[in-house]
Amino acid sequence: MNKLSKFGIVLFGTLITIGCSDGDDTVNPVSWDIGDPTSTEYPEDYYAGGLLGTTSVNTATAYEQPTKAVENAGMMMAFNEGEYLFEKDYNTNTSGAFHGLGPVYVRSGCLYCHPGYGHGARQTSYKANRHRNGYLLVIYDKTTNAYIRSVAGMPQTAAVKPFKAPIDEDQISIAWNEYTDEWGNQFPDGETYSLIYPEVKIPYSAYYAPVVVSRGGSDVELSEAQYNNEVGVLLESTIGIYGTGLTDAIPDDDITAQWVKESNYYNSIGKTNALNPAMWDQSTNTWKSYYSNSLQGDGTKYVRRYTYALSRGPLLDAAGANAIWNITNVTRSDRRYHYLDLAGTYYATKSSQDADVQAGFTEYINRIDPDKAHPEWHTGDLQKDIYTYLTSKSLDAEMTDAQYKNLMIWHRGLAVPAARNTTTDDFKAGKELFTQIGCANCHRPSWQTGEDHIQDPAKFFKSDSDMPRYPNQKIWPYTDFVQHRLWMKNDIRTGWCRTTPLWGRGLAAKCGSGVERLHDCRARNVMEAIMWHGCRNEGGESDAYNTVVKFRNLTKEQRDQIIYFIESI
Repeated sequence: MNKLSKFGIVLFGTLITIGCSDGDDTVNPVSWDIGDPTSTEYPEDYYAGGLLGTTSVNTATAYEQPTKAVENAGMMMAFNEGEYLFEKDYNTNTSGAFHGLGPVYVRSGCLYCHPGYGHGARQTSYKANRHRNGYLLVIYDKTTNAYIRSVAGMPQTAAVKPFKAPIDEDQISIAWNEYTDEWGNQFPDGETYSLIYPEVKIPYSAYYAPVVVSRGGSDVELSEAQYNNEVGVLLESTIGIYGTGLTDAIPDDDITAQWVKESNYYNSIGKTNALNPAMWDQSTNTWKSYYSNSLQGDGTKYVRRYTYALSRGPLLDAAGANAIWNITNVTRSDRRYHYLDLAGTYYATKSSQDADVQAGFTEYINRIDPDKAHPEWHTGDLQKDIYTYLTSKSLDAEMTDAQYKNLMIWHRGLAVPAARNTTTDDFKAGKELFTQIGCANCHRPSWQTGEDHIQDPAKFFKSDSDMPRYPNQKIWPYTDFVQHRLWMKNDIRTGWCRTTPLWGRGLAAKCGSGVERLHDCRARNVMEAIMWHGCRNEGGESDAYNTVVKFRNLTKEQRDQIIYFIESI
């Protein structure tokens, strides 16, 4: 077997115990020792990111390491500069690497949502700039499942004076409720577990602009009573960003083939509605929805692979490329406009008529545009000037092209930690059971990358030499890139959720990332995450229900071995 020649140090981590019991049913404590691949033969799944994308670092910075491909391409300086742009807060200065925050924003920096470069952590209240708060508010019309029109798809709760936040976060409440499943939260052998889920409330009074939804092709303003009955609020948390460059290198055709395979299986058992009909036509085994970008790009279609909602295609125009603009509202050359509400006008209209905003606007705009390079913002008609500024499509770029390129080199260049404990008996037993009971049906263990020619729907990046690349690598992300339904209480919007990669998550605690799992951090550990896959109610049955039944009927030792395996990969 090939070895990673750069990794020659044996790293010993702390020990943590998972689900151990007395007597014969004892699973060894999970050791985060990765081992020395230059002196010992390890199985191929040790190399989670292949030979070009795996790091043997297992310290608190395990998620922050560059891939071998970054070094091979001579991009270490660019990677480090991109990392710097990710780690620091943006501000209201008019110059410098981090200027341009606002006028409204979701967060002032990236690390709030991605602590340790990983998953957000469970919260009991919503504060935009609380470290480890990876939550995004999901505010949607219950009648259509679409986002409401009068706030942004990623709603903002912060603003730069004199502007006001679209939502007053002090009025947002998060309650965590106990849930009892059909088995009474207990295994046949007597072991118990706890399940909780979040309930989020935003009162009508928290909204700055009127609450507007789209109905029948028209925008409709809701009364408070209508809002209370017709608008829902949910939470979605960020996931880890390491290794996304490797999954970007999987060919579109291979992801399509996985959808075809699962579609054929479900069709064979008569389950013709098993895949999201908004994404996939099971009757013809063809895509119904592709990702494309006609605003910055030419509308070329790509297979969807990123975010819970599969809202994004290739990485270079996916969540990270989007977030560095819309989370901070920092403009760049290809996005010279503010991220406001979905309609683009409700916040601007309300602000333009607000006496407090009018009182502070002249000072604000003179600081933003001291040379009056945009005379349309300085006419003296405050209502008109504010509206024109907020809806402008010709704002000055605040992030340079070089900065954006370096950020994306860093993003695409993050390695995946090597799997731990791969030579142990418990790992091997857990791996076998993981497949036997059906976990691997959705959490597909491995994929092969293709030639990895750079794809960017926004056409900002055009050359293979722009980015680190991962041709012909066998990688182990443990996802099928397909959406499934778990039918959980207070489920994800639409009910459809892309299978989340499992690789590297066992190091979350050590890296300072959120250890919680699932889309809203409701699962406080792996056990809870597994059991949330076993929901069955009047709406339907989880796609993983039968797998959870099998998990329940294992011995405690076997259940612990599966958890040990999941924590080790």
